Amino acid sequence: MSLSGYATTEGTLRYRKRLAQHAAKDHFRTRHSLEISSIGIGTYLGKPDDATDDRYTEAIRRAVELGSNVVDTAANYRFQRSERAIGRALEQLAQNGFPRDEVIVCTKGGYLPFDGAPPRNVREYIQQQFVDQGVASFEDFVGGSHCMTPSYLQNQLEQSLRNMNIECVDVYYIHNPESQLGYVGQDEFYYRLREAFAGLERNREQGKLRMYGIATWNGFRSAADSEEFHSLERMVQIAREVGGHSHGFGVIQLPFNLAMSEASTMVNQTVSGENLSTLEAAAKLDVTVFASASILQGRMAQGLPEEIRSTFGLASDSQTAIQFVRSTPGITTALIGMSQVAHVEENMQLAAL
Repeated sequence: MSLSGYATTEGTLRYRKRLAQHAAKDHFRTRHSLEISSIGIGTYLGKPDDATDDRYTEAIRRAVELGSNVVDTAANYRFQRSERAIGRALEQLAQNGFPRDEVIVCTKGGYLPFDGAPPRNVREYIQQQFVDQGVASFEDFVGGSHCMTPSYLQNQLEQSLRNMNIECVDVYYIHNPESQLGYVGQDEFYYRLREAFAGLERNREQGKLRMYGIATWNGFRSAADSEEFHSLERMVQIAREVGGHSHGFGVIQLPFNLAMSEASTMVNQTVSGENLSTLEAAAKLDVTVFASASILQGRMAQGLPEEIRSTFGLASDSQTAIQFVRSTPGITTALIGMSQVAHVEENMQLAAL
């Protein structure tokens, strides 16, 4: 039986109060009437095997126990295994006094997910899983791997709900839509985005998701004249057109860390004629920003320059890198991939700062 419900105002406030003695007053940020932790756990890296599944399940459970109520994943992370590990963790947490309404679950759709391991024949996989089922045609997959048609995203959302054994996901992202821009022009891209948003709005009405957004790698870090650039203002306008003023487009995810600071330092967005950085534009448009790659997939966990390390005075390079991200104005949550409890316990010490 699936876990019912979703993250709520009452549930996340209850969670914040329970963790109050272990968390600094600004560790939780109030966005969209939810109390959202400034540190979240990501589930991207790791081998697609049972041992890694078990480590993720344990790490997610421990992160929630220590004050991280944001869990981030994607259908294609570790070939759906990460979503399934989250499902097991959520079930165990609910049994141990952390109900579903306290945890913000985020996932993504767009890339081919595969199932447990890479298939021997990708074309045959697409044929059997999507073409024969009437979900998508071969032509719908740009570059042979990315699709964001409404029917495909519908299929992927429902698959994610099954994988995590939940009835509703709190945030559903279209995953790296800039992948389309090497194959279609800007007008066609935003038309496809409009169709995708309309489908996600229908899922909001059906109670399968609460908010939706865009998770990118380059889209919000590129110059305005770049082929991969995403206009946040245009995206919000499309959401208003298909969903009204109470639309569900409320979150974006992008890389932000000591080496990739473009979201704060590059002026590439325009809102009502004003030139802004992506973080400034998101604030103007009431869009929440989650930062991915906070420690650059582990590469900042060791070897930071001494002048940076000494500025923060923290115990490890990992903590230093995370503290930079979660302290940046405009960032709600710093996401860190953590598949080991030891890393969770080290990084979650920052919740008290």
